[in-house]
Amino acid sequence: MGVATEALKDFKGFHPKKLPDVEPLSPGHRACQGCGEVLALRQVMKALGENVVVASATGCMEIITSPFPQTAWRVPWIHVAFENAAAVISGVESAYKALNRKGKIDQPDVVFLAYGGDGGTADIGLQALSGALERGHNFIYVCLDNEAYMNTGIQRSSATPYGAMTTTSPPGKKSIGQRTWKKNVAHIAAAHGIPYVATASPAYALDLMNKVKKAAMVPGPAYLHIYSPCPTGWRHGTDLAIEVARMAVLTKVFPLYEVIDGKWILSRKVAKPKPVSEYLKLQRRFRHLTEKEIEAIQKRVDEDYDKLLRLCAMSAEPAGDKAAEKE
Repeated sequence: MGVATEALKDFKGFHPKKLPDVEPLSPGHRACQGCGEVLALRQVMKALGENVVVASATGCMEIITSPFPQTAWRVPWIHVAFENAAAVISGVESAYKALNRKGKIDQPDVVFLAYGGDGGTADIGLQALSGALERGHNFIYVCLDNEAYMNTGIQRSSATPYGAMTTTSPPGKKSIGQRTWKKNVAHIAAAHGIPYVATASPAYALDLMNKVKKAAMVPGPAYLHIYSPCPTGWRHGTDLAIEVARMAVLTKVFPLYEVIDGKWILSRKVAKPKPVSEYLKLQRRFRHLTEKEIEAIQKRVDEDYDKLLRLCAMSAEPAGDKAAEKE
């Protein structure tokens, strides 16, 4: 039995009618109207509670929660550079461990959280993140993925989806927009062999919060990749963040799954998926795409989802092994 499996054997999830009242990330911040990212971060923090130390990479969530001299944070929080949130939280975790060992503090159950956007995770901060995962620090890393460098002007990142319009991947006669396919950082994290990896969406709040709770219970590093709609950059209505996030799951664009001790588990199987066009048409960043280009995206989405299903099937315990255990 792996360390995550052992830690989660008695796991009890949040009850929809008994969610925590605590708000470590307070209201009154300066997020854009309809921001899906700050909603996701609020759900993360409600799940973690107040016994947490947070390192924030530069990005939207740093800007909107900490305009000097104000702050929306009710827990210890530090703003660090774009690229080193994972490295900084590694140092914080190591310092707490040393101080507890020397008897200078008595805080053995603190949760250590680092978060960044897709730019600070998939691009600029990938090296620091990989190092922290490989070293085995006891921390949670959350990527709040809004699929571009939104804070600095909606520039493309390696997590920007194929065909999307950004200020540095504009569509035109000789360009489709973003010309590369989205980097799958959750798979990269899982390839490190860490105890816990998961994807989540603010449209499925209970699933998201339960995954955060699991990440906090697991010893060692945990990685969560959270889909974070951006009305400003994605060019959708400010009232559509949850609808867009839900449609991403229902079209298989953003599947929800966990990787626990290397075993892939689908959180929500989409039995009757909607066409990708239903997702794309909600966002004006895709309005230039032709039917042929949408067909290519649909083909890629189907292929990636089939690969995920195969990983989950390979992780499932063979029936023969179960029969042997009963004997």
